[in-house]
Amino acid sequence: MRLKGQTRTVDREFVAEVESEIDTAVAACYQCGKCTADCPLSFSFDYTPNQILRLMQLGQKEMVLRSESLWYCATCYTCTIRCPKEIDIAKLMSVLLIKARQEGYVADHKIRLAQETFVNSVARYGRIFEAGLVGTYNLKSGDLFNNADIGPRLLATGKLRFLPHRIKGRREIRKIFDRLRSSRKGKR
Repeated sequence: MRLKGQTRTVDREFVAEVESEIDTAVAACYQCGKCTADCPLSFSFDYTPNQILRLMQLGQKEMVLRSESLWYCATCYTCTIRCPKEIDIAKLMSVLLIKARQEGYVADHKIRLAQETFVNSVARYGRIFEAGLVGTYNLKSGDLFNNADIGPRLLATGKLRFLPHRIKGRREIRKIFDRLRSSRKGKR
C-alpha cells in the first residue's frame, strides 16, 4: 500500500545523514505507536510521529520535509520519553525541521512566520513577550484581528501585559542568538 505522495525513490543518503545527527537508527522503530498516542499535538499533524518515522524508514525525504508536522511539533519530548526503543523522536523532528528550512521546504508561510516571530521575541526579550508576539505576527501575516477577542480577557486577568517582562540575562541570551546567526551566515 502506497501513501498519498509517496514516491518509488528511496533516499538512503538522507536517512543516513539524519541518523548520524540523532545518533539512532530509524529502523529500530517497530511502529508501536506510543509516541503518537501521548503526543499532545498529533491531532494537528498531517503525519503523526510514528508515521514520520515510517516515512524515514522508507527513505521518503520529500514527503518528510514537506510535512507540516515538523513545524507544529512543540518538542515537548513526550514521544521520546514514551519510546520503548529510546529513539529521540523530538530531536529527529528538530533535525528534520532544520533540514526542511535549509532546503526550502515550507509547509505554509504562516507556520514559518509564527515560528520566526516566536524565536525573534525570545532573542529580543529573553522570553516571550505575548502582546508583541501576537501584534507582530498579525501585522506581518496581514490578519490584523486574529485573536482580537482574546486580548481584552487576558488583559483583564493580568495574564497579558503591554510591556515585556524585564528578566536577568537578556544580554547573554541575545549573544547566543547573535552567535547562532553568525554561524549560519558562515555556512552559506
